[in-house]
Amino acid sequence: MFENEPIYQVGQLSTTAFVVSSLLKILILFTLVMVIVALLTLLERKVSAWMQDRLGPNRVGPGGIAQPLADGIKNILKEETNPGQAHNVFFTLAPMMSLIPALVTFAVIPFAAPLPTRWGVIPMIVADLPVGILFLLAFSSLGVYGIVLAGWASSNKYALLGGLRAGAQMISYEIALGLSLMSLFFVVGNVGLPEIVYKQQQMNLWFALQLSASFFFFWIASFAETNRLPFDLPEAESELVTGYHTEYSSMKFSMFFIAEYAHVLTVSMLMATLFLGGWDIPGWGGDDMLALDNGAVVGAEPAWWKTFLTLGAFVAKTFFFIMVFMLVRWTVPRFRYDQVMDLGWKLMLPAALVVLVVTSGTILALDAAGVPYLVGMIPVYGLVLTAVNAVMLGAILWMLDKGRVMSGGASIEEKRAHARVVAKFHKEEFPATAGSVTSTPPAGAESYGS
Repeated sequence: MFENEPIYQVGQLSTTAFVVSSLLKILILFTLVMVIVALLTLLERKVSAWMQDRLGPNRVGPGGIAQPLADGIKNILKEETNPGQAHNVFFTLAPMMSLIPALVTFAVIPFAAPLPTRWGVIPMIVADLPVGILFLLAFSSLGVYGIVLAGWASSNKYALLGGLRAGAQMISYEIALGLSLMSLFFVVGNVGLPEIVYKQQQMNLWFALQLSASFFFFWIASFAETNRLPFDLPEAESELVTGYHTEYSSMKFSMFFIAEYAHVLTVSMLMATLFLGGWDIPGWGGDDMLALDNGAVVGAEPAWWKTFLTLGAFVAKTFFFIMVFMLVRWTVPRFRYDQVMDLGWKLMLPAALVVLVVTSGTILALDAAGVPYLVGMIPVYGLVLTAVNAVMLGAILWMLDKGRVMSGGASIEEKRAHARVVAKFHKEEFPATAGSVTSTPPAGAESYGS
C-alpha cells in the first residue's frame, strides 16, 4: 500500500508510555470538550444577539465570559422536581443515555498530525480503531434512545410525542447519512478516520469537492441527527411545550443541552475530518503523513511543530461548521413535521441511492481505466469525481428549488397550485361570470403565472 511513500522509523511506544500518553489524551481531550461545550452555549447566545442587533450576555465576567459558569451553578442549585406519575428509574437514566454517547464518540476522531517524541510516535487520537467511523456512527445513534426514553418515562403526552418524533426523525435521516458515506468508503477503501484523512492528502483534493453530493446529504442529515433547527421537531415549543424534556428540571434538564452541544461539536469535527481533510493544511505537503502501528510514519517527516500547526487547522475547520450550525438556527424557520418526513423519505433516500450508484460506477470506471490520482500536481482522479458530483448536486438543488417534493406554504409551486384551485372553483360555481370575475390568489401568486 505504501510502496512509493517514504517511511520514517520514529519508534513504537512502550506499554508504560502508551498507557501514560493515552491517559493524558483522555484527560486533556475530555476536559477541553466539556469546557468547549459550555462556551458554545455562550457563543450561540452571542451569535444570536449579533444577528438580532442585541447585546447578549454581558453581565457575568468581562464580556459575559463567565455566563456558562453562572448557568452551571444555577442548574446545580435549582430544586429538582420529579413528576408523580413518572417512571423514576428510567426518568433518571434518560439524560445519562443522551450524554454518554455524545462524549464517547470524540475518542476515535484524529485531531492533529502524529507527535514524535523520544519515547516513540504518539498518534493524536485517543483510540485509533480500525472501524473508527462505524464505531462513531453506532454510538452517536444511541443518543436517541435517551430522548425516546425521556419522553416515555415522563408520563406526559407532549414529552411522549417529542420522543416519538425524535425516533422517527433519526430513522428517516440515518439511512441517508449512511448512504452518503458509502461513496467515501468506495474511494478510500477503509473505514479508519486517519486513513480517510491521509487519502485526501494523497489525492490533493478534499472530499467536499470530490463527493459534493454526498457531502450535501451528510450535512443535511447532520442537522436532523442533532435535532437542530430547522429539524428540532422533538422539542418544538410551539406545539409540544418543550417536547421530550418538558418534565425535566435542574441538572437533568441541563444534561440534555450538554448532549446537544456535544453532538454539534462531534458532528462538526466529523465533517471536518471526512470532507475537509481533517487536520490537513491546504496547499502544503509537509503534513501529509500517517502513523502506523509499528511506530513508523508514512509520508512527510513528523515534527512537533507540525502537530501544533495541524491542530490549529483542525480547530479552524471545526469552528467553521459550528458557526454554520448556529447561523442556520437563527436564520431558517422550523419545518413542518410532514415536510421533514417528505424530505427524508421522498428526496434524500432515493437521491442518495442514485448518487451512490453513479459515484460507484464512476470510481469503477476510473479504476478500470487506470487513471492516477495525480498527474504532476493536478488531481485528475478527483477532478473527474468533482465534475460528476457537481452535475448531480446541481440537479438535486434544482429539484429542491422548484418545490417538487417539499411544497411549503410560501413556495412558488404552492402558490401556483392554490391559484389554479381558486380559478377552477370560480369557473365551476360561476360559469356565467368566468370571463369577467377573477379570483384572488395568494399575495404574489399572480406574478408567477398559472
